[in-house]
Amino acid sequence: MGRNKWAKNTESDMERQRFIDSTLAESTLLSELLERYEHEIAPSKRSEATIKSRIKILKEELGHYTIIHLKSSTLASYREKRTRAMSKNAARKDLQFIRALLNLADKEWGITLPHGNPVDYIRLPAENHGRDRRVSEGELNAIFKNISPNVEPIVKIAVETGMRRSEITNLEWEHINLNKRTAHIPVTKTDTPRTIPLSSRAVNILRSLPRQINGKVFWVRPKTVTAAFKRACDRAEIEGLRFHDLRHEAVSRLFEKGLNPMEVSAISGHKTLQMLKRYTHLKAEDLAKKLG
Repeated sequence: MGRNKWAKNTESDMERQRFIDSTLAESTLLSELLERYEHEIAPSKRSEATIKSRIKILKEELGHYTIIHLKSSTLASYREKRTRAMSKNAARKDLQFIRALLNLADKEWGITLPHGNPVDYIRLPAENHGRDRRVSEGELNAIFKNISPNVEPIVKIAVETGMRRSEITNLEWEHINLNKRTAHIPVTKTDTPRTIPLSSRAVNILRSLPRQINGKVFWVRPKTVTAAFKRACDRAEIEGLRFHDLRHEAVSRLFEKGLNPMEVSAISGHKTLQMLKRYTHLKAEDLAKKLG
Protein backbone atom coordinates (compact mmCIF):
# COMPACT_ATOMS: atom_id res chain seq x y z
CA MET A 1 0.00 0.00 0.00
CA GLY A 2 1.41 3.39 -0.96
CA ARG A 3 2.22 5.90 1.78
CA ASN A 4 -0.38 8.38 0.56
CA LYS A 5 -3.06 5.68 0.39
CA TRP A 6 -2.19 4.46 3.93
CA ALA A 7 -2.40 8.00 5.28
CA LYS A 8 -5.70 8.53 3.54
CA ASN A 9 -7.16 5.29 4.94
CA THR A 10 -5.88 6.09 8.43
CA GLU A 11 -7.40 9.55 8.31
CA SER A 12 -10.68 8.05 7.12
CA ASP A 13 -10.66 5.52 9.96
CA MET A 14 -10.00 8.24 12.51
CA GLU A 15 -12.88 10.28 11.18
CA ARG A 16 -15.13 7.26 11.53
CA GLN A 17 -13.77 6.66 15.07
CA ARG A 18 -12.37 3.31 13.97
CA PHE A 19 -8.71 4.14 14.40
CA ILE A 20 -7.12 2.30 17.34
CA ASP A 21 -3.87 3.54 18.84
CA SER A 22 -2.19 0.52 20.43
CA THR A 23 0.87 2.43 21.66
CA LEU A 24 -0.14 2.35 25.33
CA ALA A 25 -1.23 -1.28 25.13
CA GLU A 26 2.22 -2.15 23.80
CA SER A 27 4.05 -0.40 26.64
CA THR A 28 1.73 -0.94 29.62
CA LEU A 29 2.24 -3.95 31.87
CA LEU A 30 -0.71 -5.72 33.46
CA SER A 31 0.99 -5.11 36.80
CA GLU A 32 0.70 -1.35 36.19
CA LEU A 33 -3.06 -1.62 35.65
CA LEU A 34 -3.39 -3.79 38.74
CA GLU A 35 -1.46 -1.27 40.84
CA ARG A 36 -3.54 1.62 39.55
CA TYR A 37 -6.75 -0.25 40.42
CA GLU A 38 -5.36 -1.11 43.85
CA HIS A 39 -4.62 2.54 44.64
CA GLU A 40 -7.53 4.29 42.93
CA ILE A 41 -10.47 1.88 43.03
CA ALA A 42 -9.95 -0.78 45.69
CA PRO A 43 -10.03 1.59 48.71
CA SER A 44 -13.65 2.46 47.91
CA LYS A 45 -14.68 -1.21 47.97
CA ARG A 46 -15.79 -3.03 51.12
CA SER A 47 -14.03 -6.12 49.76
CA GLU A 48 -10.72 -4.23 49.58
CA ALA A 49 -8.77 -6.95 51.40
CA THR A 50 -10.05 -9.65 49.02
CA ILE A 51 -9.30 -7.48 46.00
CA LYS A 52 -5.74 -6.81 47.16
CA SER A 53 -5.20 -10.51 47.73
CA ARG A 54 -6.39 -11.26 44.17
CA ILE A 55 -4.23 -8.46 42.74
CA LYS A 56 -1.16 -9.87 44.49
CA ILE A 57 -1.68 -13.27 42.89
CA LEU A 58 -2.34 -11.83 39.43
CA LYS A 59 0.75 -9.63 39.61
CA GLU A 60 2.91 -12.62 40.48
CA GLU A 61 1.47 -14.84 37.75
CA LEU A 62 0.66 -12.43 34.90
CA GLY A 63 1.94 -9.00 35.85
CA HIS A 64 5.01 -9.16 33.60
CA TYR A 65 2.90 -9.29 30.41
CA THR A 66 2.27 -6.13 28.46
CA ILE A 67 -1.42 -5.66 27.78
CA ILE A 68 -1.10 -6.32 24.07
CA HIS A 69 0.74 -9.60 24.73
CA LEU A 70 -1.83 -10.87 27.22
CA LYS A 71 -3.22 -13.46 24.83
CA SER A 72 -6.27 -15.66 25.30
CA SER A 73 -3.98 -18.72 25.22
CA THR A 74 -1.99 -17.27 28.12
CA LEU A 75 -5.16 -16.73 30.14
CA ALA A 76 -6.41 -20.22 29.30
CA SER A 77 -3.18 -21.67 30.69
CA TYR A 78 -3.57 -19.56 33.83
CA ARG A 79 -7.17 -20.80 34.15
CA GLU A 80 -6.01 -24.41 34.22
CA LYS A 81 -3.18 -23.72 36.66
CA ARG A 82 -5.41 -21.75 39.03
CA THR A 83 -8.11 -24.41 38.89
CA ARG A 84 -5.64 -27.14 39.86
CA ALA A 85 -4.10 -25.05 42.65
CA MET A 86 -7.33 -23.65 44.10
CA SER A 87 -10.71 -24.21 42.45
CA LYS A 88 -12.80 -23.49 39.39
CA ASN A 89 -14.48 -20.69 41.31
CA ALA A 90 -11.15 -19.01 42.10
CA ALA A 91 -10.11 -19.20 38.44
CA ARG A 92 -13.46 -17.82 37.31
CA LYS A 93 -13.31 -14.84 39.68
CA ASP A 94 -9.73 -14.02 38.67
CA LEU A 95 -10.62 -14.00 34.98
CA GLN A 96 -13.73 -11.94 35.57
CA PHE A 97 -11.58 -9.43 37.44
CA ILE A 98 -9.08 -9.25 34.55
CA ARG A 99 -11.91 -8.72 32.06
CA ALA A 100 -13.40 -5.90 34.15
CA LEU A 101 -9.96 -4.34 34.62
CA LEU A 102 -9.19 -4.33 30.89
CA ASN A 103 -12.64 -2.91 30.11
CA LEU A 104 -12.01 -0.14 32.65
CA ALA A 105 -8.63 0.62 31.09
CA ASP A 106 -10.28 0.81 27.66
CA LYS A 107 -13.24 2.97 28.63
CA GLU A 108 -11.75 5.29 31.24
CA TRP A 109 -7.95 5.12 31.14
CA GLY A 110 -7.40 5.42 27.41
CA ILE A 111 -5.58 2.10 27.03
CA THR A 112 -7.22 0.32 24.12
CA LEU A 113 -6.67 -3.26 23.05
CA PRO A 114 -6.67 -3.46 19.24
CA HIS A 115 -7.98 -7.01 19.19
CA GLY A 116 -10.53 -6.72 21.99
CA ASN A 117 -10.60 -8.14 25.49
CA PRO A 118 -8.75 -11.51 25.52
CA VAL A 119 -10.96 -12.86 28.33
CA ASP A 120 -13.91 -12.71 25.95
CA TYR A 121 -12.25 -15.35 23.78
CA ILE A 122 -11.80 -18.08 26.38
CA ARG A 123 -14.12 -20.36 28.29
CA LEU A 124 -14.71 -19.45 31.91
CA PRO A 125 -15.06 -22.27 34.44
CA ALA A 126 -18.69 -23.06 35.22
CA GLU A 127 -20.12 -21.21 38.19
CA ASN A 128 -20.32 -23.34 41.32
CA HIS A 129 -23.72 -24.51 42.43
CA GLY A 130 -24.75 -23.37 45.88
CA ARG A 131 -23.84 -25.52 48.86
CA ASP A 132 -26.69 -27.61 50.20
CA ARG A 133 -25.31 -28.23 53.70
CA ARG A 134 -28.04 -28.11 56.31
CA VAL A 135 -27.33 -27.92 60.05
CA SER A 136 -29.17 -30.21 62.43
CA GLU A 137 -30.26 -29.26 65.94
CA GLY A 138 -27.94 -31.95 67.25
CA GLU A 139 -24.98 -30.35 65.48
CA LEU A 140 -25.91 -26.91 66.77
CA ASN A 141 -26.15 -28.18 70.36
CA ALA A 142 -22.75 -29.84 70.00
CA ILE A 143 -21.28 -26.59 68.68
CA PHE A 144 -22.73 -24.60 71.59
CA LYS A 145 -21.07 -27.00 74.03
CA ASN A 146 -17.68 -26.48 72.42
CA ILE A 147 -17.64 -22.81 71.39
CA SER A 148 -16.45 -19.81 73.39
CA PRO A 149 -19.19 -17.91 75.29
CA ASN A 150 -18.60 -14.65 73.41
CA VAL A 151 -19.14 -16.34 70.02
CA GLU A 152 -22.08 -18.58 70.97
CA PRO A 153 -24.71 -15.79 70.70
CA ILE A 154 -23.30 -14.81 67.29
CA VAL A 155 -23.92 -18.34 66.02
CA LYS A 156 -27.46 -18.27 67.43
CA ILE A 157 -28.20 -14.90 65.82
CA ALA A 158 -26.90 -16.19 62.49
CA VAL A 159 -29.33 -19.11 62.56
CA GLU A 160 -32.24 -16.92 63.62
CA THR A 161 -31.72 -14.07 61.15
CA GLY A 162 -29.71 -15.32 58.15
CA MET A 163 -27.38 -12.34 58.53
CA ARG A 164 -23.88 -12.54 57.14
CA ARG A 165 -20.91 -12.77 59.48
CA SER A 166 -19.82 -9.17 58.84
CA GLU A 167 -23.38 -7.89 59.29
CA ILE A 168 -23.62 -9.52 62.71
CA THR A 169 -20.22 -8.37 63.95
CA ASN A 170 -20.99 -4.81 62.78
CA LEU A 171 -24.35 -4.65 64.57
CA GLU A 172 -24.75 -1.58 66.77
CA TRP A 173 -27.25 -1.09 69.57
CA GLU A 174 -28.49 2.17 68.09
CA HIS A 175 -29.76 0.22 65.07
CA ILE A 176 -31.69 -2.33 67.12
CA ASN A 177 -35.24 -1.80 68.38
CA LEU A 178 -36.15 -4.65 70.69
CA ASN A 179 -39.68 -3.34 71.24
CA LYS A 180 -40.44 -3.30 67.51
CA ARG A 181 -38.28 -6.42 67.06
CA THR A 182 -36.17 -5.00 64.22
CA ALA A 183 -32.48 -4.63 63.37
CA HIS A 184 -31.27 -2.12 60.80
CA ILE A 185 -28.22 -3.03 58.70
CA PRO A 186 -26.87 0.19 57.14
CA VAL A 187 -23.92 -1.42 55.36
CA THR A 188 -24.47 -4.62 53.37
CA LYS A 189 -22.65 -6.71 50.79
CA THR A 190 -25.14 -5.60 48.11
CA ASP A 191 -24.87 -1.89 48.99
CA THR A 192 -28.57 -1.84 49.90
CA PRO A 193 -29.32 -1.10 53.58
CA ARG A 194 -32.14 -3.18 55.01
CA THR A 195 -34.14 -3.54 58.19
CA ILE A 196 -34.91 -7.10 59.22
CA PRO A 197 -37.50 -8.51 61.62
CA LEU A 198 -36.27 -10.35 64.70
CA SER A 199 -37.79 -13.57 65.92
CA SER A 200 -38.75 -13.80 69.57
CA ARG A 201 -35.75 -16.08 70.09
CA ALA A 202 -33.42 -13.50 68.49
CA VAL A 203 -34.87 -10.79 70.74
CA ASN A 204 -34.28 -12.95 73.83
CA ILE A 205 -30.69 -13.59 72.77
CA LEU A 206 -30.06 -9.86 72.37
CA ARG A 207 -31.78 -9.04 75.67
CA SER A 208 -29.44 -11.44 77.46
CA LEU A 209 -26.34 -9.58 76.30
CA PRO A 210 -24.63 -6.80 78.27
CA ARG A 211 -25.74 -3.57 76.68
CA GLN A 212 -24.15 -0.17 76.28
CA ILE A 213 -26.04 2.95 75.30
CA ASN A 214 -24.08 3.05 72.05
CA GLY A 215 -21.49 0.92 70.41
CA LYS A 216 -21.26 -2.54 68.94
CA VAL A 217 -23.36 -5.45 70.07
CA PHE A 218 -20.49 -7.91 69.60
CA TRP A 219 -16.89 -6.91 70.19
CA VAL A 220 -15.53 -9.81 68.14
CA ARG A 221 -13.71 -9.63 64.82
CA PRO A 222 -15.14 -11.59 61.85
CA LYS A 223 -12.01 -13.73 61.50
CA THR A 224 -12.19 -14.61 65.20
CA VAL A 225 -15.76 -15.82 64.71
CA THR A 226 -14.73 -18.07 61.83
CA ALA A 227 -11.76 -19.51 63.75
CA ALA A 228 -13.84 -20.16 66.87
CA PHE A 229 -16.58 -21.82 64.84
CA LYS A 230 -14.09 -24.11 63.12
CA ARG A 231 -12.52 -25.11 66.45
CA ALA A 232 -15.94 -25.91 67.87
CA CYS A 233 -16.78 -28.08 64.86
CA ASP A 234 -13.46 -29.90 65.16
CA ARG A 235 -14.01 -30.57 68.86
CA ALA A 236 -17.54 -31.79 68.20
CA GLU A 237 -16.27 -33.92 65.29
CA ILE A 238 -18.61 -32.19 62.84
CA GLU A 239 -17.37 -32.38 59.27
CA GLY A 240 -18.04 -30.21 56.22
CA LEU A 241 -19.65 -27.30 58.05
CA ARG A 242 -18.75 -23.63 57.59
CA PHE A 243 -20.03 -20.56 59.39
CA HIS A 244 -21.67 -19.32 56.17
CA ASP A 245 -23.75 -22.53 56.13
CA LEU A 246 -25.70 -21.01 59.02
CA ARG A 247 -27.05 -18.47 56.53
CA HIS A 248 -28.13 -21.34 54.26
CA GLU A 249 -29.87 -22.93 57.21
CA ALA A 250 -31.60 -19.73 58.30
CA VAL A 251 -32.95 -18.94 54.83
CA SER A 252 -34.17 -22.51 54.36
CA ARG A 253 -35.98 -22.33 57.71
CA LEU A 254 -37.70 -19.11 56.66
CA PHE A 255 -39.14 -20.88 53.62
CA GLU A 256 -40.15 -23.84 55.74
CA LYS A 257 -42.07 -21.46 57.99
CA GLY A 258 -44.16 -20.50 54.96
CA LEU A 259 -42.64 -17.14 53.98
CA ASN A 260 -42.77 -16.33 50.28
CA PRO A 261 -39.68 -15.41 48.21
CA MET A 262 -40.29 -11.65 48.46
CA GLU A 263 -40.55 -11.86 52.25
CA VAL A 264 -37.43 -13.98 52.52
CA SER A 265 -35.42 -11.70 50.23
CA ALA A 266 -36.42 -8.70 52.36
CA ILE A 267 -34.85 -10.46 55.35
CA SER A 268 -31.84 -12.05 53.70
CA GLY A 269 -31.00 -9.23 51.28
CA HIS A 270 -30.76 -11.40 48.17
CA LYS A 271 -31.29 -9.41 44.98
CA THR A 272 -32.82 -12.07 42.76
CA LEU A 273 -34.79 -15.28 43.10
CA GLN A 274 -31.97 -17.13 41.35
CA MET A 275 -29.53 -16.02 44.02
CA LEU A 276 -32.01 -16.93 46.71
CA LYS A 277 -32.51 -20.43 45.31
CA ARG A 278 -28.83 -21.14 45.82
CA TYR A 279 -29.30 -20.79 49.56
CA THR A 280 -32.62 -22.62 49.78
CA HIS A 281 -32.52 -26.36 50.30
CA LEU A 282 -35.82 -27.46 51.75
CA LYS A 283 -36.29 -30.70 53.60
CA ALA A 284 -38.58 -33.03 51.68
CA GLU A 285 -40.19 -34.35 54.86
CA ASP A 286 -41.21 -30.83 55.90
CA LEU A 287 -42.66 -30.08 52.47
CA ALA A 288 -44.57 -33.38 52.58
CA LYS A 289 -46.37 -32.19 55.72
CA LYS A 290 -47.58 -29.13 53.82
CA LEU A 291 -49.05 -31.36 51.12
CA GLY A 292 -51.28 -33.11 53.65
